Amino acid sequence: MGSAMEVTAIARAFAAGLTRILGAKLYGVYLYGAAAFPDVFPTGDIDYHVILRAPLSAPERVELEALHRALAAQYPPLGGELDGYYVLLSDAQGTQPPRSEMWAHAVDESWALHRAHIRAGRCIVLYGPDPSTIYPPATWPEIERALRSEWAFVVRNLEQYPAYCILNLCRLIYSYQTRDVVISKAFAARWAEAALPEWRGLVAAACRSYAGEATLEDERLMRAELPGLLAEARDTIARCALDTPSSDA
Repeated sequence: MGSAMEVTAIARAFAAGLTRILGAKLYGVYLYGAAAFPDVFPTGDIDYHVILRAPLSAPERVELEALHRALAAQYPPLGGELDGYYVLLSDAQGTQPPRSEMWAHAVDESWALHRAHIRAGRCIVLYGPDPSTIYPPATWPEIERALRSEWAFVVRNLEQYPAYCILNLCRLIYSYQTRDVVISKAFAARWAEAALPEWRGLVAAACRSYAGEATLEDERLMRAELPGLLAEARDTIARCALDTPSSDA
């Protein structure tokens, strides 16, 4: 987990490396996710979009991979946790989840959520114009598809990342109930402790885990009670889906 000062140092080095390697091909660099929220949780990774005017060449990919390795070595461990997408400008201006120019051409399945966060100002501009001139608004059907992708990730990773899954389930419940997706895991935890008192102990254990302060009892509690929170989230999603008109946009 990293501090705000560490994020700033890594971001500056990342932006400098990108401008050196890409030159005029670079259009914008935007951080989103935990780094863009003023919460108390330490940052576990740095989410980003690098917006490109044109496709990457093979030599540029080699140089960018070297840049990421250098940042990981110079700023451990957070420098090795840059997690994002290199996206063509033409794709970034659209509504379909874009395919990255790097990392086996991964697709940003949370594209609608990221657009919502960035357009709401929950981003850090490292390079380029106001991101609202690039990213189109997201409709609720688009956002819901992205939320279902988030749900699928949680279901796949219950055993491996229980604390993350608990906090993201809180965020999913809140988002479906309020249609507000521009929130952090820390905000979702505070909300859940008040709105879902039966899960207060579980949420507190997940928060301690994020802070690196989890006890063996916290670990036991998370694994024992996580299935119950998962069932509540599933019921909430199903109920909210029934309440949503099919024509809602």
